[in-house]
Amino acid sequence: MSRRETNGVGLFDGEQAHFNNVRLHLCSTRTIANMDLAAKAALLDETLQSCGSLMVAYSGGTDSAFLAFAAHRVLGNRMLAVIADSPSLPRKELGQALDFCETMQIPLQTLQTSELSDTKYRQNDANRCFYCKDELFKRMELLREHLGFDAIAFGMNTDDRGDHRPGQTAAQNHHILAPLVLAQLSKLDIRQLAQNAGLLIHDKPASACLSSRLAYGLPVTAERLSQVEQAEDLLHAMGFRQVRVRHHDTLARIEIAREDLPRAFDLSLLDNISNSLKALGFTFVALDAQGYRSGSMNSLLPASAITSASHA
Repeated sequence: MSRRETNGVGLFDGEQAHFNNVRLHLCSTRTIANMDLAAKAALLDETLQSCGSLMVAYSGGTDSAFLAFAAHRVLGNRMLAVIADSPSLPRKELGQALDFCETMQIPLQTLQTSELSDTKYRQNDANRCFYCKDELFKRMELLREHLGFDAIAFGMNTDDRGDHRPGQTAAQNHHILAPLVLAQLSKLDIRQLAQNAGLLIHDKPASACLSSRLAYGLPVTAERLSQVEQAEDLLHAMGFRQVRVRHHDTLARIEIAREDLPRAFDLSLLDNISNSLKALGFTFVALDAQGYRSGSMNSLLPASAITSASHA
């Protein structure tokens, strides 16, 4: 079955016409940009129903978890959540992701991925996320064909489109659907719908793979990923909910949510943080005064590198 592209998202030919009809039906009295949340939720349901059967690339984050929940509610056993397990996924995140699917009775399959065996991934340039997602979607496509599912989707939302995310290029190359984008759902919309559905993941802190904590150009190794994971676990245990430990080789640069920074500046707590992270192998430990920022490593990339990555 051939596919075509719309808004950067791969669609089957028949699905394109159906999605257009759904939009016309739900948006006859308002523009898509001005749809209220109920209309967006209805559009998501119609979009998912049109897929026939669907595999969802599931990470355990709020976006992909809500997408898996919505797909299961609409499609029942005609959907399957698929999570990739590798050293770049924190063990705590994996456990929470598995627990969510078990609690919600969402069908789930785990794929063991091996991005660390890819030299292009390990070199950690601006394309790193592309190589990871490219392998994942290749593996999922093989699984989709084997199990007979009609399509694959991932949890991209409308807010994700303006950031440097090479994984979106991989998704487009593999014609992966983005139902949350098609339903015009923002990150805030998704959190609100998840809360309305009584899902505990509605306020789950944003997460990303451990490799995203490593400075570009610093080779990705299992040892460095473990350092970051252990460091963030220690900070979580100290009561900091939203943290990133950015790995700059011998330096650990800690980002903490701004509302928690006053407590972090306590000298005795700073000593505890410094000693704990140095015990993991870091020579220097720094607390970033700007606090947590999603994708802060991207600010270090030259514009040419971002342009190259977007066309990987």
